[in-house]
Amino acid sequence: MEETGQVNQTINDAAAYYYQHKDKESAEKVLGAGKGLIKYFARLYGGGCCEDDLFQAGSLGLLKALRNFDPQKETSFVTFASHCIMGEVRHLARKEASFYRPGCIAELQAKVDHEVQKFIKENGDVPGTEYIAQKLKIKEESVIEVMRAGFVSFDDIDASRIHSTAYETFHLPIEDKLTLYHALKKLTNIQQKVVQMIFIKDMTQQQVASQLGISQRQVSRVKDRSMEILRENINKE
Repeated sequence: MEETGQVNQTINDAAAYYYQHKDKESAEKVLGAGKGLIKYFARLYGGGCCEDDLFQAGSLGLLKALRNFDPQKETSFVTFASHCIMGEVRHLARKEASFYRPGCIAELQAKVDHEVQKFIKENGDVPGTEYIAQKLKIKEESVIEVMRAGFVSFDDIDASRIHSTAYETFHLPIEDKLTLYHALKKLTNIQQKVVQMIFIKDMTQQQVASQLGISQRQVSRVKDRSMEILRENINKE
């Protein structure tokens, strides 16, 4: 949002006017002043999807803020309204997200939630995508692409736009996690189970064999073949 300080003051002024008059006209002025704020959350949480529906949810959040805000408290109206708008938009976004999201993407979306809420609490304003990207150590173009996941099939996500900007020891960067996710999808159901049990759950081949009801030799063959397939697909990526 451009010139957020001026926009926030306009919203606060409109709210102050509403609490003096409490009529339909003054409420509509608050809605008009808050359009930019509502669009911000609709675009962020929608990742460019369902913006009209999310805008309606955000408008409902702003009206709830008007109804529940206490002008006597020190918190500014725009800070309180931001939390209400974000809550309604986020609720609808989660409800409408019908496609599977890899765990690493769901984790990033949760981190976006945290950083936005923290910034609002500390600054009484909303953060730009550049700030969010810096805090999450990913490229700015990654933020919106990450937030699209769930609204559309992950196969429709442009994973090439999702990249880390800094790397942590012993942690895969997000692009490598996504490459591994795509590679794992090439495995059969039994191959995925064997890989997860051995390399994620740290089970022995004998334990895997016992749980799956197959021989240890079969587990070894499935593991070796799975590694070949993963290497082939990761090299292609």
